[in-house]
Amino acid sequence: MNIENQDLPQEEGQESQEQLIRVTGMYKDWFLDYASYVILERAVPAVEDGFKPVQRRIMHSMKDLDDGRYNKVANIVGHTMQYHPHGDASIGDAMVQVGQKDLLIDTQGNWGNVLTGDRAAAPRYIEARLSKFAIEVLYNPKITDWQLSYDGRKKEPVNLPVRFPLLLAQGAEGIAVGLSTRILPHNFLELIDASIKHLKGKNFKIYPDFPTAGEADITDYNDGMRGGKVRIRAKISQYDKSTLVITEIPFGTTTTTLIESILKANDKGKIKIKRIEDNTAENVEILIYLPSNISPDKTIDALFAFTNCENSISPLGCVIIDNKPIFLGVTEMLKRSTDHTLSLLKQDLEIKLEEFEEQWHFASLERIFIENRIYRNIEEEETWEGVIRAIDEGLKPHIAHLKRAITEEDIVRLTEIRIKRISKFDIDKAQQKIDALEDEIAQVKHHLDHLVDFAVSYFERLKKEYGAGKERKTNLRLFDDIEATKVAMRNTKLYVNRKEGFIGTSLKKDEFVTDCSDIDDIICFTGDGKMMVTRVDAKTFIGKDIIHVAVFKKKDKRTIYNLIYRDGKNGSSYIKRFAVTSITRDKEYDLTQGKKDSKLHYFSANPNGEAEVVTVYLRQVGSIKKLKFEVDFADMLIKGRNVKGNLVTKYAIKKIELKEEGVSTLKPRRIWFDDSVKRLNVDERGDLLGEFKGEDRLLIISQNGTVKTIKPELTTRFDDEMIVLEKWASKKPISAIYWEAEKERFYVKRFLIDNPDKEEQFIGDHEKSYLELVSTDYYPQAEIIYSKIRGKDQRPSEVINIEEFISVKGIKALGNQLTTEKVKQLNLLDPLPYEVEEIPTEEMEVKDEEVLDEDGLKRTSLEEDSEHSTGKSEESQTKLFDE
Repeated sequence: MNIENQDLPQEEGQESQEQLIRVTGMYKDWFLDYASYVILERAVPAVEDGFKPVQRRIMHSMKDLDDGRYNKVANIVGHTMQYHPHGDASIGDAMVQVGQKDLLIDTQGNWGNVLTGDRAAAPRYIEARLSKFAIEVLYNPKITDWQLSYDGRKKEPVNLPVRFPLLLAQGAEGIAVGLSTRILPHNFLELIDASIKHLKGKNFKIYPDFPTAGEADITDYNDGMRGGKVRIRAKISQYDKSTLVITEIPFGTTTTTLIESILKANDKGKIKIKRIEDNTAENVEILIYLPSNISPDKTIDALFAFTNCENSISPLGCVIIDNKPIFLGVTEMLKRSTDHTLSLLKQDLEIKLEEFEEQWHFASLERIFIENRIYRNIEEEETWEGVIRAIDEGLKPHIAHLKRAITEEDIVRLTEIRIKRISKFDIDKAQQKIDALEDEIAQVKHHLDHLVDFAVSYFERLKKEYGAGKERKTNLRLFDDIEATKVAMRNTKLYVNRKEGFIGTSLKKDEFVTDCSDIDDIICFTGDGKMMVTRVDAKTFIGKDIIHVAVFKKKDKRTIYNLIYRDGKNGSSYIKRFAVTSITRDKEYDLTQGKKDSKLHYFSANPNGEAEVVTVYLRQVGSIKKLKFEVDFADMLIKGRNVKGNLVTKYAIKKIELKEEGVSTLKPRRIWFDDSVKRLNVDERGDLLGEFKGEDRLLIISQNGTVKTIKPELTTRFDDEMIVLEKWASKKPISAIYWEAEKERFYVKRFLIDNPDKEEQFIGDHEKSYLELVSTDYYPQAEIIYSKIRGKDQRPSEVINIEEFISVKGIKALGNQLTTEKVKQLNLLDPLPYEVEEIPTEEMEVKDEEVLDEDGLKRTSLEEDSEHSTGKSEESQTKLFDE
């Protein structure tokens, strides 16, 4: 902004206006000064001590006031205002944030709650004092650099001599002018271990640990630098069949904001809950009650997808180094902090060495002065200069062993010794003191010579004295990716006007199709052989004569579409089978060869690849002898949607009728279990569980002694209690050895599952009963190692064949007692061989074939997926066309 000098009109008798000047340079300088001030003095922490200025001034003020007793926070805030010129509110808020981290400040009173978001009481009601940890690692005035406070009346530290990676332990967050910082908190014990590794020249890795616990996926943490990301989740488990419980929440949320997000998702229809109950006190407990027939596993996934139960945090490691903002990763921050700690420890040792040597020097002088009665030499002296000279002359014969020259200051100190001290001087005690100082000096010199070892011992002592209760809270694990469309509740209804060609949620007077969610995609087919996928909306035009509408599942290889179409107005008819796994939304695809007046004679959608048999009726034209024949879709290979298909007939078709519903032509579904995310998948991740048909089930045995079978749904969640997960063979017995607390003996049992739909307990109900070993082998073996009994020879180990030891009984049977002897250890050995008769699976083998896509480029056709087959679904739609 430029303002030029102007001649302004003046009223008569009025003095001339002041001259206006350019202010462009002022704006530039002032803004830069303001930005620098916010960055350096308010928002971004220093790498040396990990404090922002307000935090550093609070800790300095608390040291000023420290007398071991609690101080009112209002008093501390007022004292801090001598150093921090920004009012009491900002100081009080910053102090509460530091206090809630439970590391540097010993708090008393209501300091708020990071779990619920409740605010702290007013500063006049709460109290604080320095923690023992803060007193040990934050302060040492002898190695602190000082500067004048803002008004020049006080001195404040430039940086506190923090001898610990405090910045990473507490984390930091701030927004400045043009940049921001977000350093996530890390675990106290892990930081110490990493510092020790760095001192020893070893590599290390550190990851965030949040005070609200929860679970975190740090795959993309990127060392806390720009571009990184941490996914954090609440800990949700199944309380009972119709209730979920949240016991840990994600960092950055509170129970209040979390519950609000859940209620909001429920109002929007993303999830469906009956009610929610917050029982949080010292620990988080949020109960979510579900309506009947709502899947708890699917609801958990929906909570992660649509609420604050899962959040993503992007770290940004910005710190102040040499009065400049610098971006660093957490590894480099820890290295700098550890190196700085090493430097501070060295300075501290050097100061101690100097002090001990000074004490040794004067103690030696004092002994010489008194033992040799040099004080008598000053009796005849009349001047101060004479006294100094006499003492100096008297000391010279005895000072050869001293480590430095005697100064006038030393002699003055000798003259200040009281007569009472001289009269009671004990030469032996004086020598003991000198010897003790020599030991201290030798020890300090040893530490300086072995500085790294000294620093390692320092960190180990911190870990031992202050590490109790600071174990990791946040569980690190890989997260599975949740597709929102698969877990969203179907909260709206879809309608279709087939004749006019419209679909939508607002066509309530037309034909109802299905329930869907507002984020679903819808696949539509028309009678002229066109296909389109579009987003759910109030009203969308697809094309006249809609023959099929359904919710579209991306990458769905199980749904197979069967059709017979006429190529052009009078062309031949062709048959084809295909899946639709990926598309471009709102693009029209032609399933025929694109000739005008092409038409579908027959169409069906089969959710499990069913292949029906149809009867084809031809028109009586010319000398056609066979007017009726059957076509079996099972004879057709599943290819791409753009292939021409196989010829059915070159004659005109009158109509096609369904003769026989078919069975699936797809292979049994192969299912894997990924232990890292505790989920099932068909993507070949983890361990292969086997091939599953529609009736096949999974066997689950838990450490708490429960057993159940379930259908292998990919949305199922598994907990850490699970010890057996495999394909269930109904005729294969389960063998278990368990401790029966009431009998105080180990028992063995073998049983079959009679009720597959019910979870059952197969060990005793006593709270101290526990499962020791379990096996699903036909002929399991166990080794018994007996305890040594005083005065008796130890009984040799014994191997038992469990199949011979006990027959198969009911699941509630007690079983047979294993032994009356005291058992030291039980081991499960390799089972005895057993040959299982393999029954070949009848299946249709589908091979890769080359077909042409819309652009005429070669690609591989649909490769047969290995998901399980079930019977004909209600969603399967078939339409017959008469010509």
